[in-house]
Amino acid sequence: MTENSAERQAIGVAVAQFAPGADAAANLAEIERMTRLVALRGATLVVFPEYSSYFTPTMGPDWLAAAEPIDGPFVLALAALADETGCHIVAGLVERGEDAARVRNTVVALAPGAGLVATYRKMHLYDAFGMTESDWVEAGPIADPETFELAGIRVGMQTCYDIRFPEVTRRLVDAGADLVLVPAEWVRGPLKEQHWRTLCTARALENTIYLAAADHAPPVGVGTSFVIDPMGVELVTIGEESGVAVAWISRERLQSVRTLNPALALRRFGVAPR
Repeated sequence: MTENSAERQAIGVAVAQFAPGADAAANLAEIERMTRLVALRGATLVVFPEYSSYFTPTMGPDWLAAAEPIDGPFVLALAALADETGCHIVAGLVERGEDAARVRNTVVALAPGAGLVATYRKMHLYDAFGMTESDWVEAGPIADPETFELAGIRVGMQTCYDIRFPEVTRRLVDAGADLVLVPAEWVRGPLKEQHWRTLCTARALENTIYLAAADHAPPVGVGTSFVIDPMGVELVTIGEESGVAVAWISRERLQSVRTLNPALALRRFGVAPR
């Protein structure tokens, strides 16, 4: 295969890193700008951070006021942007919860010409490191994973703190995922960037998958958004600033790694929800 033909077989996957705030219109404007940029660079999928629609460092009643339904203005704007750019868009949303006193931490996937193709509601809330996300957020249900397809690659989604639970990624892989997207707001702190890199890399390695993780830029998030390949190689990485990066992934690379390291075929235990 020539270099040009190999490029044609590859899929452009982008991570977009920024620091969402309390101005929903400004957040959406930045998402629009970044999506157009990665589309110009040839990407057909872009993943944005957790809570891309609205974020403040301290949760409170303002989050309830900012929450939207799944068919609200934020998701409709992403659908229109996907149609316009031809790019699949994945982003975190503060969604209205079933409990009027809580919101949902939701990730949505929009496809060009198809609208909403997958939804994921964060199952493992960040009640750790001195934080209590569950004070204001209701956990998502244990449900069959929703995935979507992009040029022969099956894509799954999980959120931030979920990455500390290997079974979340493994359930997505059991559902056919070759690429797992991880929108995050990974809070800074002692050793936290090391945890972020180690956990994301482990999930890619143990499942022989691609993993694309998009975090908030500092000062609250650690940044360090990246795309990791099935051998644990960071194909692209963003540092501490807002920005975008595009990596090229392929089914050929997946197959070659899984031939060399058939860990999925050799596993002896399944994953059962508790």
